Amino acid sequence: MKMLASLLLSTLAVTTPAFAADPAPRPDQLAFREIYKELVETNTTLSSGSCTLAAERMATRLRAAGIPDSQLTLFAIPEKPKEGGLVAVYPGTSKTAKPILLIAHIDVVEAKREDWERDPFVMVEENGYFYGRGTADIKSQAAVWVDTLIRFQQQGYRPKRTVKLALTCGEETNGAFNGIEWLAANKRDLIDAEFALNEGGGGDSDGKGKVIGQSVQVGEKTFANFRLETRNPGGHSSAPVPDNAIYQLARAVTKIEYYRFPLEMTATTRRYFAEAGAVRGDAIGNAMVALAKNNADKDAEAIVNKDPFLHSNLRTTCVATLLDGGHAANALPQRAGANINCRIFPGHRIESIRDELALDPKIIGPMEMLVAKYWPGLKVIPSMANGYTDATFLGAVGIPTYGIPGMWGDPDGNGAHGLNERMEVKSVYIGRDFMFDLVKAYAD
Repeated sequence: MKMLASLLLSTLAVTTPAFAADPAPRPDQLAFREIYKELVETNTTLSSGSCTLAAERMATRLRAAGIPDSQLTLFAIPEKPKEGGLVAVYPGTSKTAKPILLIAHIDVVEAKREDWERDPFVMVEENGYFYGRGTADIKSQAAVWVDTLIRFQQQGYRPKRTVKLALTCGEETNGAFNGIEWLAANKRDLIDAEFALNEGGGGDSDGKGKVIGQSVQVGEKTFANFRLETRNPGGHSSAPVPDNAIYQLARAVTKIEYYRFPLEMTATTRRYFAEAGAVRGDAIGNAMVALAKNNADKDAEAIVNKDPFLHSNLRTTCVATLLDGGHAANALPQRAGANINCRIFPGHRIESIRDELALDPKIIGPMEMLVAKYWPGLKVIPSMANGYTDATFLGAVGIPTYGIPGMWGDPDGNGAHGLNERMEVKSVYIGRDFMFDLVKAYAD
């Protein structure tokens, strides 16, 4: 889910990227590319894929780099044999410093070959982008975490803090076996850490080669799915009647389409709108600033609402995502149903706690230092994601979790959860180096 969150990120200034040129990939980047490619080309959809296989392949790569089996834990439950994951532990030298946990989900949203321009499970590099399901959400980050441990091993690096990696399944599908949730409940010691680094943060680009934002995610919505269902006796299709289950459902879904939840702001979203709006300098940006000053400004809200991502950042949203109904082509439907997916605005008490965490200098400091190095002129600020991530389960057991800066996305969301998903090649390679340096900064 969650490269969409990068669309909600912000900075205090706009600048050209520090890396304007397109040099040939370095040997270490090509080695990383193979990890990334293997992950993308391992189908991990719930319907026909296997997270277990992807986890096993990453474990094989870590073993090949010299990381012993004693530091690797593959896990799955008998009821969900294809929804397993991997925990890797890279030991530190300190007996008192608490570990860092790197997490990434390796499951992906469903993708049908007939709908895509390219095979979704073949990673293609084309026109400066990597294409394939999961390239953006979020196998890029999973590959970087695996690559980071391999680089540590190859360099003989011995961190002060132990660095842990968890690759898990179940983030993208409600009702699937969620690996992070299971680890938190059953193997807490294995993943225990002072804090975790996750998806959800990252950068914005203007879609024309400029990186205009880097941010850390400290808040997110929760979600819920609701089932709408209509039923009636049905009958023969040759004798239609007004009392039709599909028509009844359609009317209910239309009401949901036009319903608007009221605008809300937390300290995080107010800060985001004020600072990101000031950077933009366009009509929407001016409206964002005005709304941050006065969230009752209806004229400003109307302008901001033209952007679907900003609109969703200000309220709970509900949308129909699945439809089913009828039982025969020549019969009046006896039943029709719809799934309504709601992304629920966070509670203020929880959000305020996350705001406080985000301002912790030992967390934000290394991010700010490295963002200034990689993208001079940019400054990190907290943001809230429209979706939810596995941070939900770690936060519940007392492990603060941050969606980190680094890779950036295009204004259109990079096709995450949609067709022809992609990531800019420069974003992946530069983000890889940034994230490696960030982990080292925390681990030293």
